[in-house]
Amino acid sequence: MSETSTPTTRNESEKPTIIEIRNFDFAYGDSQALFDINMDIKEKEVTAFIGPSGCGKSTFLRCFNRMNDLIDIAKIKGGEIKISDVNIYDKDVDVIELRKHVGMVFQKSNPFPKSIYDNIAYGLRIQGVKKKSALDEVVEECLRGAALWDEVKDRLNESALGMSGGQQQRLCIARALAVKPKILLMDEPCSALDPIATAKVEELIHQLKKEYTIVIVTHNMQQAARVSDKTAFFYIGKLIEFSKTDDIFMNPKDPQTEAYISGRFG
Repeated sequence: MSETSTPTTRNESEKPTIIEIRNFDFAYGDSQALFDINMDIKEKEVTAFIGPSGCGKSTFLRCFNRMNDLIDIAKIKGGEIKISDVNIYDKDVDVIELRKHVGMVFQKSNPFPKSIYDNIAYGLRIQGVKKKSALDEVVEECLRGAALWDEVKDRLNESALGMSGGQQQRLCIARALAVKPKILLMDEPCSALDPIATAKVEELIHQLKKEYTIVIVTHNMQQAARVSDKTAFFYIGKLIEFSKTDDIFMNPKDPQTEAYISGRFG
C-alpha cells in the first residue's frame, strides 16, 4: 500500500458507525421484501443504494425512519436496525422523535402550500419555537445550507409552489435540515429534475456530508458514482455487494454486481 493511501484508509476506518443493520428481514404481508440485510453505515458519508426497480432499496431506506409503519401489512420478520446504538424498532422508541433525527427528501418535491419562509419554519413551530428572531436565523441558515438563499431571499413571503422544480426540491432539503437531523434520507431526489437542477442538488449533497450522514436511493448509476462514498447493490430483496463506490464500479467482486454495472441486466 502506498504511503499516500495509508492515512486515508486509517481515517475511514475510524469514522464511527451511525446506522448498524443486522440480519434484517422485512415483509409486506406474506411477501418478503428484504432478506437478511447486514450493513454498517458510517457517519458523515454518502451511501448510495442502487439496483433494478422493485429490488427493495426504497423499502429499505424507509425502514430507517419507520415510514413503512404507515403501511398496515408491513412487518419486521427478524433482525434489527440500530441508529446511534438504539434499536429503532424497540417498542419504547418514540417514532416522532426518531423522525426528527432522520430527515427525508422524497422523489417528488412536496413543498407545503405556504410561503417559502413558512415551509422552513413549520417544523420549528411544531416544536414550540415562537420567537421570530430565532425563526429568522434558522430559515436563513437552512436556505443557505440548501444553496437557495441568494435565489429566494427577496421573496420569502411568496408561495413555495411558485418555485421551479429544482428549487422546490432544495427547499424540501432545507425544510428537512431545519429540525437538525443527524441523518438525511433521499429517495431518488433528482429523478424529476433537469440536468442543471440535478447538478445543483448533487453539489449540495457534497456540501451537506460535512455535517450530515446521507443515504440516497438512485436509479442513476452515474449519480451514485459522482456523489457517494459507499455504494450498496440490491437485487430481489438481497444485498448483493456493499463497498467503496470506486470498488463497486471499477472492481466489483460479485458477478451480479458486474452484470448490473455493465448494463447486462436491470
